[in-house]
Amino acid sequence: MNGGGLATAPARALTSTDPLTAAVLAHLDAQIASVEHLYEIVLKQGVAIRARDVHTVVQLAGLLHGEITRREHIELERTHVLERAGTQLGIPPELVTVTRLTTLMDPESGRLTIELSARLRGLLDELRREHSCNRAIMQIELSFLDHLMQALALDGQTHGYDPRGSAPTGRSNRHGALHVLDLKA
Repeated sequence: MNGGGLATAPARALTSTDPLTAAVLAHLDAQIASVEHLYEIVLKQGVAIRARDVHTVVQLAGLLHGEITRREHIELERTHVLERAGTQLGIPPELVTVTRLTTLMDPESGRLTIELSARLRGLLDELRREHSCNRAIMQIELSFLDHLMQALALDGQTHGYDPRGSAPTGRSNRHGALHVLDLKA
C-alpha cells in the first residue's frame, strides 16, 4: 500500500491443526485484505476529491460501498469465531479479547495473532483518518458550492444547500443576487 506509509506485506497465515486457531488466522487475513482494499479506495478517492474529479469520486464511492457490503460476511465470520472462542473459554463472546484468545493457541500462533491484530488496528486507524480527511474536504467543497450558488442566484430564491438546514443570510439586491459582503465605507 502506498501513500500512507503502510507496508503491503501479505498477511501471513500459519497452518494450524487446531480448527479455532486456523479460523482466527484466516479471519485476520480476510480482515486485513479487506481493510487494505478499503484504504486503497479511500486514498484514490482523496486524490479525486482534491482534483474535483466528480466522476471518479462517484465511481470510487460505488467501489467503497461494494467493499463495505462484502465486509458484512467478514463480520458474520467474526461473530462465529468469537462464539466458538467464548464457548471454549467459558465466557460470553463479547468478552473474548485477543489476549484471552491466544491462551487457546500455541505460542507461535498466539504471537502471530497478536501481530496481525495490531496490524489490523493500525490499518483501521489509518483508514478512519484518511476517510475523515476526505469527508472534511468534501464538506468544504460543498459549502463553497452552496455559497457560490447562493451568490449567483438571480431570482431571489435560494438555490444552494445549507447543511444546517437554515436559510442563507445576507440581503438581495434589486436583481435578486445575494450580497455576501457589504463593503460600504
